[in-house]
Amino acid sequence: MPRVSTDLIKISEAAKLLGVSKSTLGRWHENGKFVADFVTPGGDRRWSKSRIMAMRSENPDKDRERRTIAYARVSTSEQKDDLVRQENMLVQFCAARGWSCETITDVGSGMNYNKRGLRKLLHLLLEDDVERLVLTHKDRLLRFGAELVFAICEERSVEVVIINRSYGETEPSFEEELAQDVLEIVTVFSARLYGARSRKNRKMIDAMKSAAADTGAE
Repeated sequence: MPRVSTDLIKISEAAKLLGVSKSTLGRWHENGKFVADFVTPGGDRRWSKSRIMAMRSENPDKDRERRTIAYARVSTSEQKDDLVRQENMLVQFCAARGWSCETITDVGSGMNYNKRGLRKLLHLLLEDDVERLVLTHKDRLLRFGAELVFAICEERSVEVVIINRSYGETEPSFEEELAQDVLEIVTVFSARLYGARSRKNRKMIDAMKSAAADTGAE
């Protein structure tokens, strides 16, 4: 078996030096953008550390500084005051830790996956432009499916910070989360039903909202 040079480093260390995720560096190898210097018989890729350091010193402007993104969302335009409160909390939280942050905001349902701000956030994550994602609560990102975004963050080595956990706030109970989910679903479908201007539909929706609220209060 050939002896591997001590200058060669594993993909995790090489990716860290380059300021990208392991998956990005692996993709660069596959498409020929930055091919590994050596591949072991078992398929493990190795990069020359001296080559990476030389490249960095020759091209200092190419060392990208990944961003801290603070994301805030409310469901309706009537909640604009809460959106401002979220933004202020996020900015103050980041400033207290010495993080310069960029805020992205959305007004729309947590079940809407096509919001402009969310699309921008996903684009930045997939482009490896984000170092840290800061939220006030997990459900500010999405009511259902936030775990998929967190999986992308893990793949891209993005730190996820949720403020309510950092401050030691208690997590909502199962009943409270269920009530919130039901209210979110009712809010989404109420727009369609209200469009028919049916008094019967409005009464049905109000009754569902009331029942969900009572469940969360118990």
